Amino acid sequence: MRWGTAAVVAAAAAGTGIAVLALGRRVSERAVHPRAAAAKGAKGAAQVRVLGLAAGRVVLTPTPQTTRPGRYALEWGGGGHAVVGEVLQSDRQGVTRRLERADNGTLDIGTAVRLTPRVYLGDPERALGLPFIETASEGESGPLPAWYVDGRRGTWVLLVHGPGADRQQTLCAVPLLHRLALPVLSVTYRGDEDAPASPDGLGHFGDTEWRDVEAAIRLALDSGAGRVVLYGWSLGATMALQTAARSAWASAVSGLILDSPVLDLPATIRREATGAGVSAPLAGLGALAAEGRSKVDLADFARLAQGTDLQVPTLLLHGTEDAVAPWAAAERLGNRRADLVTLRPVPGAEHAALWNANPAGYEESLRRFLTPLL
Repeated sequence: MRWGTAAVVAAAAAGTGIAVLALGRRVSERAVHPRAAAAKGAKGAAQVRVLGLAAGRVVLTPTPQTTRPGRYALEWGGGGHAVVGEVLQSDRQGVTRRLERADNGTLDIGTAVRLTPRVYLGDPERALGLPFIETASEGESGPLPAWYVDGRRGTWVLLVHGPGADRQQTLCAVPLLHRLALPVLSVTYRGDEDAPASPDGLGHFGDTEWRDVEAAIRLALDSGAGRVVLYGWSLGATMALQTAARSAWASAVSGLILDSPVLDLPATIRREATGAGVSAPLAGLGALAAEGRSKVDLADFARLAQGTDLQVPTLLLHGTEDAVAPWAAAERLGNRRADLVTLRPVPGAEHAALWNANPAGYEESLRRFLTPLL
């Protein structure tokens, strides 16, 4: 029985079908409109205060987020943006981190800031000093913009950001790929701000969006690529799996890099809802409604998560404490397909922020995986 049907049956049995379905539909909005949910979440995100400033240092309110290891951005109203590095000192009075740079706005004592993974802003030239070409693949509903950073090798790496994010999410991987002389194509898909909307205006958890990744493969091959590596974050990683399994051009895919892939969709939808303050029962209803509205094929999704159709070497990077996509699902895939999957756990990392938690270790994992594929 599909989830949508199960929701109808359960609601009718309880005698409150219309009200229950309405509640489930409301909760499902976060899942089927990820961009709007991300924007709303950013506005409502918990903020911390700047408690002190010194040369190369900033003191922040002590929270679990401000004490996380690695590199992160501080963002505040009016487009303010700064980058912080390692934790230098932490106690009940505050968390002192290295202040690497302040890009936009003025950071003052008392400023309310949010910690985010967006260390790099803008396009590859603005953020990284790398020349690039703005190009586009041809999707089913129109052009899909993409950034192309040149490289001399014949294997291209196609970067697929997660839902609610944009191409800026992929910038953290570009410097290493550029050093390896790999051409890079950072792509968009239906529903992105600069891309055509999906026909029904909803996100489909990669079940239709993967065809836009396929369009990017066609663009790469038409532009001279010999093979491609698909590299995605969150549901973007799931789209990479779907493309490698379903595409008519799958034979051109030589490898997959999956950062925080969503492998247990019902659990992820429930976790995101409860993380936004929704009760567990309502989160379950929201997951049912999201499946029904998007018409995602959960049986096929489960097949992907089991690695049944996996044919190429795969690097699977996942946070052991991921609050969105359960670590257990990644571990199952890694164990089930140990013949092809290299599983790299990342402790202390948030969902799709694995590079931030340990940039050097993350890049070394990429280098070791990619070198045999060059």
